[in-house]
Amino acid sequence: MSNQILAMTLIKSISGIRGTIGGPVGEGLTPVDIVKFTAAFASLMKGRQPGKKLQFVVGRDARISGEMLEQLVTATLSGMGIDVINTGLSTTPTVEMAVIQSQSDGGIILTASHNPRQWNALKLLNEKGEFINAAEGEQMLEIATQDEMMFAEVDELGTITEDKSFIGSHIEAILALGLVDIDSIRKRKFRIVVDAVNSTGGITIPPLLKALGVHDVTKLYCEPNGEFPHNPEPLAENLTEIASVVKEKGADLGIVVDPDVDRLAFVMENGEMFGEEYTLVAVADYILQHHKGNTASNLSSTKALSDITEAHGGAYFASAVGEVNVVEKMKEVNAVIGGEGNGGIIYPELHYGRDALVGIALFLSLLAKKQLSMSQLRDSYPNYYISKNKANLKAETDIHALFKIIKKNYQTQEILTIDGVKVLFEDGWVHMRPSNTEPILRIYAESISPEKADAYADEVIRLINSNI
Repeated sequence: MSNQILAMTLIKSISGIRGTIGGPVGEGLTPVDIVKFTAAFASLMKGRQPGKKLQFVVGRDARISGEMLEQLVTATLSGMGIDVINTGLSTTPTVEMAVIQSQSDGGIILTASHNPRQWNALKLLNEKGEFINAAEGEQMLEIATQDEMMFAEVDELGTITEDKSFIGSHIEAILALGLVDIDSIRKRKFRIVVDAVNSTGGITIPPLLKALGVHDVTKLYCEPNGEFPHNPEPLAENLTEIASVVKEKGADLGIVVDPDVDRLAFVMENGEMFGEEYTLVAVADYILQHHKGNTASNLSSTKALSDITEAHGGAYFASAVGEVNVVEKMKEVNAVIGGEGNGGIIYPELHYGRDALVGIALFLSLLAKKQLSMSQLRDSYPNYYISKNKANLKAETDIHALFKIIKKNYQTQEILTIDGVKVLFEDGWVHMRPSNTEPILRIYAESISPEKADAYADEVIRLINSNI
């Protein structure tokens, strides 16, 4: 279903503070809102360590509004008495690792991830380089609502220091991982096409590939100018150009990331999508071959991960949607690999964050060692099909009442309510939940054929439309 995004939107959720740039205060992501929520987050973190001089890391993707946010956020943190390490253009996983490497007390990533160019956001990190949890987020919002921020006096202002070295140290940490097989990758002499949607993947993926021994790289949209050449969400309908280039160049594969480089998708040698869901499946297969253990992903992810995990003697666990929820579940069950079905790889040996860069290194190691083509590798995994849909949410929509109707309609089926409503069938599932990042209802379905997946989704969409 098509979705028309509201002209001005401000969303406060587990994924941070996200909104469209401009408009009235409190209705879009305006400079006033940016300062307010930055100060509220700083107040929250200062309250956890009273009397300590805090240090934060700040980084941004290449969005047109990014430089404005960077100036506002770094100055606000300084005004709160916090020292700032400004990484400038960076990736979400790089900033997460920078918090750890610099032993900082928190961080802020300025990115709206896969959202279109008019959006931006503040992603908020704790001292572990991980997203703050829901309870901390609620505390932060309460501080902002009550205007409880206390700014520093003139002699206590924080310093702002630029440090552009963290992309290099991120790549070095990936190369040092035991399962990243540089020799095998170099020997395969891969020919790769990269689409970085004119954001920070353009300054991170080519250097990573070079360090891995890949020298035949065709770059599409690798100039970090924020001018997205197509919808930045790495879905098949947005990736027709790279699919054509992969075939024309006779490349082994194409690599696609979103603007902040935490989602990873691949194009096969035949120009078809490997399947965003199968990015995690393949990487998990590789990890589990060497380290037996458990896996975790969110409720909207493919059943193929469960199948692969069980085939390797491990156990699979599902969490609510949202990186912080997946990380919490991974820690709880001691998962050796996990992530989200949107191409997000979380490899704890490096850090607890979705990371396309480590995903690329591990995936190429698998592909090189298996001596298979992309399509042959894809054919080696259980075949499921996901139908991804969305519906507009009106301000007056009663989500709880809507979910009650859906549960009643499917009362003879097993139903999970960890996050929204997920209905399980013998040959698939359908999951519906409000988005954390857009004013929409996501409706995902999976089955053993595209037709069956679409049929499950369409049935729910009809039910929603008749009751919304």
